[in-house]
Amino acid sequence: MSDPILIAKGETDIFLLPRMANRHGLIAGATGTGKTISLQVLAEGLSRIGTSVFMADVKGDLAGISQPGQANPKVAERVQLLKLQNFAYQAYPVMFWDVFGEQGHPIRATVSEMGPLLLSRLFDLNDTQSAVLSLVFKIADDNRLLLLDLKDLQAMLQSVGNNAAQYQTAYGNISAASIGAVQRSLMTLEQQGGDKFFGEPALDLNDMIRTDAKGRGMINILAADKLMLTPKTYATFLLWMLSELFERLPEVGDPEKPNLAFFFDEAHLLFTDAPKALLEKIEQVVRLIRSKGVGVYFISQNPLDIPEMTLGQLSNRIQHALRAFTPLDQKAVKSAAQTFRTNPKLDVATAITQLAVGEALVSMLDDKGMPGIVQRAFMLPPTSQIGPVTPAVRQQIIQSSPIFGRYEKAVDRESAYEKLTGRVAGSNLPAAAPAAPLTTARAAKAGKPEPTTMDKVLKAANSPVARQVEKELVRGLMGTLFGKR
Repeated sequence: MSDPILIAKGETDIFLLPRMANRHGLIAGATGTGKTISLQVLAEGLSRIGTSVFMADVKGDLAGISQPGQANPKVAERVQLLKLQNFAYQAYPVMFWDVFGEQGHPIRATVSEMGPLLLSRLFDLNDTQSAVLSLVFKIADDNRLLLLDLKDLQAMLQSVGNNAAQYQTAYGNISAASIGAVQRSLMTLEQQGGDKFFGEPALDLNDMIRTDAKGRGMINILAADKLMLTPKTYATFLLWMLSELFERLPEVGDPEKPNLAFFFDEAHLLFTDAPKALLEKIEQVVRLIRSKGVGVYFISQNPLDIPEMTLGQLSNRIQHALRAFTPLDQKAVKSAAQTFRTNPKLDVATAITQLAVGEALVSMLDDKGMPGIVQRAFMLPPTSQIGPVTPAVRQQIIQSSPIFGRYEKAVDRESAYEKLTGRVAGSNLPAAAPAAPLTTARAAKAGKPEPTTMDKVLKAANSPVARQVEKELVRGLMGTLFGKR
């Protein structure tokens, strides 16, 4: 059994219990109040007990976990204040990742792994356009055309658009305007560098869930400073990773410690303007993924950024200071205070506005799974370096990684683009002119696409396309919730 992880000191020592760490959590607070340091402390503690960690480095401040901390007056002051015994600086095992392949190992997914629902979210499509995109995936499935990268998808869109009349009886009306809208969104994504994300070799999540020679969990850090320039892409990418974890990992029940802790920074981006169907899926995945041994921790400026149904699943809470300059701010403070188990000795709503940097209101689950009484406490200082590392150090870590060379070179095998543009044997569809990229299903790795049951994302749409698509089998976000591939 793993030892409890000391994370803060208030009236009493506050621990995160390993067997409760997969009950999810929240780190909230205004900018500059200490959220990143709290995240670093949690990541260190989880790594020490052998739990792997994934987190996005939005500001470039987390790479220092790979190096031991150095003499720091603020850290020394906190160590003395909290009377920490045997405090020692140390580094932690780290793997760097980067969608663009510049500051870490490249991360790729196939178009089909991303699926029509997430791509619709990424492209900001309306219901009718989403339905048409889903039909394109269905037609590709029926004709055993692999959608691996963006040029596959573009070729498929062009072929379906040029021959829409042939599909009307079997699939319903396919609007040329909707095909055009998807193609324009595809072009925009490619211009933003999205073509680097879609393709093969696709990410094997087992490469992230591993331990080092000392039994410490690997801390996977995604370089997200460039990815954050397109916030919807960032949120969609992390949501795809979460859905992949849910689909691929086996059921483990309630383990003594999580296999993986997934930290979702800037969590408000995930929920902003998300359709109701997607919000429901997110809530279900967060609720169910704990049985896969995964703890999900959202980091956001305000707890109200997270929908109530999802917020209710986040049991371990660290609340840093909030500002209350306007009536709306004051309402947010009051709402945040009401999410904690009452402490008769503490006016939580007042305390939230008075917390110092590195101080927080903390409530962790006890050994019976009950939320602990909230305490005003100081977070422990990290034992690793605070802040970024030099490019040279980063490259040294990347090149010494046990998976270096596995993802660095892209592979472009025969898929929809080649079959449609080259009239390769095996495709029953008319050829398409050379175009941009498309992606294929996870089934591409097995050599053939796998069908899933489409969730009723389009139930509100009354078009013939929408009614037809509801009946079709497609891949999509978290499809395994209600049907298997």
